[in-house]
This record gives sequence, C-alpha cells and structure tokens, in this order.
Amino acid sequence: MLSGAAPKPKEEPPYVHRDLTDADRIFTNLYGEHDIGVNGAIKRGDWHRTKDLLLMGRDWIIDEIKASGLRGRGGAGFPSGLKWSFMPKVSDGRPSYLVINADESEPGTCKDREILRNDPHKLVEGALIAGFAMGAKAAYIYVRGEFIYEANQLEQAVVEAYDKKFLGANACGSGYDFDVYVHRGAGAYICGTGVGEETGLIESLEGNPGKPRLKPPFPANVGLYGCPTTVTNVETVAVSPTILRRGASWFSGFGRKNNHGTKLFAISGHVNNPIVVEESMSVSLRELIEKHAGGVQGGWDNLLAIIPGGSSVPCIPKKTCETVLMDFDALKAVQSGLGTAAVMVMNKQTDMIKAIQRLSYFYKHESCGQCTPCREGTPWLYKLMTRMQKGDAELEEIDMLLEVTKQIEGHTICALGDAAAWPVQGLIRHFRPTMEQRIADFKGKNKEATPAPPTATGPPNA
Repeated sequence: MLSGAAPKPKEEPPYVHRDLTDADRIFTNLYGEHDIGVNGAIKRGDWHRTKDLLLMGRDWIIDEIKASGLRGRGGAGFPSGLKWSFMPKVSDGRPSYLVINADESEPGTCKDREILRNDPHKLVEGALIAGFAMGAKAAYIYVRGEFIYEANQLEQAVVEAYDKKFLGANACGSGYDFDVYVHRGAGAYICGTGVGEETGLIESLEGNPGKPRLKPPFPANVGLYGCPTTVTNVETVAVSPTILRRGASWFSGFGRKNNHGTKLFAISGHVNNPIVVEESMSVSLRELIEKHAGGVQGGWDNLLAIIPGGSSVPCIPKKTCETVLMDFDALKAVQSGLGTAAVMVMNKQTDMIKAIQRLSYFYKHESCGQCTPCREGTPWLYKLMTRMQKGDAELEEIDMLLEVTKQIEGHTICALGDAAAWPVQGLIRHFRPTMEQRIADFKGKNKEATPAPPTATGPPNA
C-alpha cells in the first residue's frame, strides 16, 4: 500500500436476521386477551421495580436509550435518546413537559390504537420514565378525537396508576413528582401526522388551531406554553421501560445497524389476515406478510404493489417487495420509507391510479392552509389525479403532475406537503406505463364515440 494512502474501510459482516420469539415481545397483550387493568399489567411485568429505574438517574436512562439504538416510531425515525437529551439539564424557572402523540390519523396506521386499547399501562409507565429522564413535571397524552374507547381505557389506566401511587407526588416512591393528563383532540390529521409535525399538535393542545410553527425556536427550548417540551410517539415511549429492564444490548440485538429493536407493523389491504404484529426490525417484507398476515390474497404472484409505511410514503412494486427489508435504511434505498410501518398491500385487482387519487384527496382535505405550496398545490394534485384516474388527460400532464409535486415537496413549514407529494411520485416512478395506457384507452373510446366532423358537402350521413 502506498505511504499515506487511506486505509480500506472495514466491510460490514452480512446481516443475519434474528427471529423474534414470544418471550422477546414487549407488547404481550396486543390483542386484549388478558386483563388490561393495573393488576393484569403488573402480572405481565409492568411497573416492576420502576422506582429502581428512576433512582438510576436521568443520565443513565438517556444513555441506555441511546445505546439501544431506539429511533422514533412515529414516522420520522429520529434517534430517541438524542432527542430526549435536548431537554435542558438545569431549569431556568420554566417547567418542562413531555407530550405524547396518540393522535394516530394516517391512513393505514393503527398500531398505537392497539397499545391504547389493550396495553395502556405500558404507555403510562413509559411516560413516567421518559418524563423523568427529561426533567419534565408532567406528560400530556394527546389522543385522537375519534378514539373514544381508547381514550376511556387510557384514562382508566391513569386513574389506576394514581391509586397505586405510581403517579403524582413521590411517584413510585422515588421522590419525584409527576403527573399525566389525557387530552382528546378535535380530529385534525395535521396535529398528529405521522410525517413528524409536532408544533401543530402543541398549538392544538394550547387551544389554538393546529397550524405548525416556524422553527427555530424548537420545542425543546420553546414548546408547550412557551416551556421546554419533547413531543414523541406512543410506541416510542411504551417500549422504554422494557428496554431499561432487559438492557440496551438486548434491544440492539434485533435488526441491522442503525435499525435496531422490535417494531409494531400494521398489515392491511389484500392479505388473508390483516393484523397488527410485533416483529424484529429488518425482517423481510415478504416474510412479514406471509408469516403473520396469511399471505397476499390470490397468492404472492397476484401482488401488484405495497405501501410499506403508511399513506405518506411512496409505493414499491412487487419486484422490490421480493427482497426489501423492513427498516429505515433499506426502504430509503428503494426510494420509499418505513414511516409508521403501516403495510398496505394491493393485489393486481387494484386500480393503483385510483388508490393514489384517494390519498391525494385525503391530503387536500387535511391541509391546514397555512403554506401556499400546500394550500394551492394539494388541490391541484387531486384535480390532476382525478383526471389521470379517468384517463381524461394528456401525456404531457404526467410530467406536469410530477412538477407540481416537486414544487410542494420541501417548500412547506411542516412535512404534510412532502406526504402529499411522495405517493404521487411513487405512482409515476413505478406505474407511468399504466397511466399512459389509461390516457390512451380514454382517447380511443372517446374517438369512437365522437361523430365525424362535417364535410364541405354537408353533415355526415346526410
């Protein structure tokens, strides 16, 4: 080797997937088969020596979460330990808050709903531990307005935790005072969007319209009521007590580098057994569907495409689905994303153009209207997609449609604009020939139905 030459980078060993056993699963009552009350939760290991975890100190908790490799489970995938560490170590006189986003509203996404319904004490205990690690005085759990039953279950779990002295003054006997409040939302997707908008949720929590704030300042400095705040997802918080009990190395033993841990996947669409299931990160998409969802309706060869991470990520075609792994980096490499891990399966009987047109309507309807590219662009996307679905368009308009998505993407305060653009981009990327054929078919049918123009000698058939 020449003197001074850079050393050859060390090659990563090939990834070997580690199967998740029932003993490994964090959410042991995901299907509501056992008592969801506090006594049942204690039997399943919740609230076990929580005081000892708190007495280990804030720095130890954050270091363990960092070492575990936990990344946000709400869609953005930001390293959780790092995010928690942004909160001020020393108070400047303002209280700090933890806000938990339970406003699960993205089409196809229903994982957090199962936690609220069937394992609420995991979330409540996680709120105490995460809040303590951040130095927060209270947690606000913002629940989707339509989740009536789920909010009732969560409120009951909070009451039970107070009755057991797990919350409130001297929580769990730790000497730390901590309160948990359940707040019911009013139905706006932007307050809890899986694409990572947290300031819209804070605005709504304060009683204002749920319109995102410009950043900076960031919520860790100026958040709820002008105080330091961390906004995080239900699943992210709910897994933290188990990570601390079992150890960071246990959690990081699942999944590939930078994609560690277990994950809840919500599988829906054209599968034989729609399900929410906990699996290891980096499981293959095909294995996930065939092992847990009973396979694709009509068999794997009948698969057309899959949206792997909720409605805000681009679809991927069957060829890609054969080998792709379900983690942040693998899906990013195929120009999609893990998002909320809501796997939406579509077989060959699906009208892909109509499916994406329906998603375009959703984002048009849910735009708060604050940013011009989103306010004006999402109706244009929907109008163009409606024409594409009928075939009543010109071939050049496919490029126009793509250009509209580019004008929206990256030009808005929050990521709802990106979420509206990406599904359309995925459709054009993988199904442009289908769109072109739809236009050609429409022109062919209407050409046959259109009477011939009149000639110089008179109208046709005169």
